[in-house]
Amino acid sequence: MTQRYNAVKTGIGFGTALAITISWSVKHSILWAIIHGLFSWFYVIYYAFTR
Repeated sequence: MTQRYNAVKTGIGFGTALAITISWSVKHSILWAIIHGLFSWFYVIYYAFTR
């Protein structure tokens, strides 16, 4: 059970970092990077479908 929890926790952290990185490269705004970081995987999937 500990391995499953660690995998989920790592996945969420990676999604947030990826969303912030994508947001910063597109908008160059800290505010948008924070907002997109909160949405994490939703923003990453949105970006993948719209680009």
